[in-house]
Amino acid sequence: QVQLVESGGGLVQAGGSLRLSCAASGSIFRINTMNWYRQAPGKQREFVAIITSTGTTSYVDSVKGRFTISRDNAKNTVYLQMNSLISEDTAVYYCAAEILGVVTGTWRRYWGQGTQVTVSS
Repeated sequence: QVQLVESGGGLVQAGGSLRLSCAASGSIFRINTMNWYRQAPGKQREFVAIITSTGTTSYVDSVKGRFTISRDNAKNTVYLQMNSLISEDTAVYYCAAEILGVVTGTWRRYWGQGTQVTVSS
């Protein structure tokens, strides 16, 4: 059973930094893209950042220059370094990954359970 587990969320003051981690485990054959999304209460989930298997990255405009996505393939882990945080960054952050399962032999998107990030003023 493939699982993604996020960690690193918490309460931080505006202007501060936080680093999120998401580790994949289970019967994994290969991981393609890894992504971060976020969802504020009462709002739609939105894309934040993506990193391909070769390290190419892309971000939503609102976090460009402040957030950095990276990955450690040996640990099946994706990170999101968040700097210069503002109140608008407050949300539950979810990781997602496209994974080729050993048992199924098919590609599937897996989601973590989310980690809360709260930015105070």
